[in-house]
Amino acid sequence: MCRIAGIIDKAKSIDQLKQEVKAMCDVMAHGGPDDEGYFEDKNQGLVFGHRRLSLIDLSPSGHQPMSYHNNKLTITYNGEIYNFPDLKKELSENGFRFVSQSDTEVILAAYQKWGIKAFEKFVGMFAFAIYDSEKQTTFLVRDQMGIKPLYYAIANNRLVFASEVKAFELSGNYSENKDWKTYFLAFGHVPEPYTTLNGVKILPAGSFLSWDHNSRKFEIIPFHFEYSLKQIVQNQDPAGGLAKKLHSAVKRHLLADAPVGVFLSGGIDSSIITLLADEAIGKNLQSLSINFNETAFSEERFQQEVTARTSGTHHQYIVKKEDFNEHFGEILTAMDQPSNDGINSWFVNKYAKEMGLKAVLSGIGADELFGGYPSFNRMGLIKSLKLLPRFLLKLCAFIPNEKIKRIYYLAYRNPIGEYLFLRGFFIPHDIARILGIAKTEVDALMENFPVPAIFKTLKGKERASWFETHIFMRNQLLKDTDFMSMHHGIEVRLPFLDQGFVDFSDHIPTPQRFQERPKGILIEAFKNLLPKMIWDRPKMGFTFPLQQWFLTGNHITDEKIYTGSPYTLKLIQKFKAGKMHWSKAFALYQITTRKFNA
Repeated sequence: MCRIAGIIDKAKSIDQLKQEVKAMCDVMAHGGPDDEGYFEDKNQGLVFGHRRLSLIDLSPSGHQPMSYHNNKLTITYNGEIYNFPDLKKELSENGFRFVSQSDTEVILAAYQKWGIKAFEKFVGMFAFAIYDSEKQTTFLVRDQMGIKPLYYAIANNRLVFASEVKAFELSGNYSENKDWKTYFLAFGHVPEPYTTLNGVKILPAGSFLSWDHNSRKFEIIPFHFEYSLKQIVQNQDPAGGLAKKLHSAVKRHLLADAPVGVFLSGGIDSSIITLLADEAIGKNLQSLSINFNETAFSEERFQQEVTARTSGTHHQYIVKKEDFNEHFGEILTAMDQPSNDGINSWFVNKYAKEMGLKAVLSGIGADELFGGYPSFNRMGLIKSLKLLPRFLLKLCAFIPNEKIKRIYYLAYRNPIGEYLFLRGFFIPHDIARILGIAKTEVDALMENFPVPAIFKTLKGKERASWFETHIFMRNQLLKDTDFMSMHHGIEVRLPFLDQGFVDFSDHIPTPQRFQERPKGILIEAFKNLLPKMIWDRPKMGFTFPLQQWFLTGNHITDEKIYTGSPYTLKLIQKFKAGKMHWSKAFALYQITTRKFNA
């Protein structure tokens, strides 16, 4: 797991480009503390940079950027290819030779063998750039689930890419995207493909950008995971198949030459991952949990129920309000893009670092794949509400109840209104007053938000799963996890998002996949492994006592911060009176105080 950056620009000297790429890598050094490297091609005006976090092949032979095929191919790469041993064996049998034990070299050999079809063969999380000097083409590639970020900007025959948006501020004059605050206040994050900077976008998941060095033109092309799977039918055993696939995924995700642990919250998903990891590596397993002095937020007894069944070493950490106050500034610094969450992830990875770990397994993805959120049971309500006249839906904006207010979003003809009804933050009336803009401007952005054509074919819980996977998880959970973990030099691995496991899950018939009991099929698959106490209880979620901590601190409640916006100040006073959720106040603090160096 690393941080990457690069620039292709024939109009600038190679020395200027090297200076810019080095500055980009330096600002991301936290994500690659073990090594750094650079590659240049003066004739093409190309410089690649790399900051390394060593997990596979810790030796100097894993150094990047790495070249291959008589230096005709060069890569800078962030991620892990979990099936690289199988690919390496196949390539070796076809005459390819390797000088390292790294998955990086396997990517290059696979590309040499199969070209762009190689991208479909990789099982893992990855974002990389490959320069093919023979074809005079550079490819930017991002994994199918969008676990690893890869941002790019193209203007004036110049291509810039990096793992973090903040790096772009070191490579040119990028102006602030005037719409980011609107998106953030509506979604609680800045949704793909947008960022806080004009011209800087994120590469879509499961796609590659092809840059022609001669014409200086580009195209973005989707690719699909190459997987052979017969359609599952009703009389087969999808739960049994699911269990086998996850066993394999966890085993693959434990592959490393550095210490790997697992985060145990005490819920179903992390408990399954912990128990499967324990089966795979036994007493060598390092697990960690976070708890609080505020007992209402503690899941210690559930964690203990799981760790009593493991043979490894468990570490428990207590996070106090004083810890939160002490590290609040650092938490904000770690945020590459605004987020209404991520604080919990910052602390988990802080303690993983203190344990001496390089990577941690997490249970992200199960809720989205198997109906673990309330949204899955609200799709029928949405269908009924959308039968009402639009003017009635719009009138809901004036009802004091915050949840009922969001019915306003169902008046949109764009289905993104359904997502904002389910998970939206502020409604357009409030966003307009906070930012001092016209409500019609907010409506226009939301109603024109891009949604792929395939979404029209989805109904009911399949529709909810798409929302939760492609909007909430990808933009909120995965981004938070990436920049908070990499701030501490920790890699977070996600077995539930293993391409083979996801593809298998997608082929399970809808009634079996999304049962009346949330994540019912997952519970069925692991009922003999999970303690009943874990699966037979209400969903709690991994949350911090942030309502109390923010109210009793002075981070976001200092009214002097908000004097430029009377309505924002009014909302902060509402929060201080205990009438607004901390996440909304935190969002208001970020849009008021976030600074740009552009």
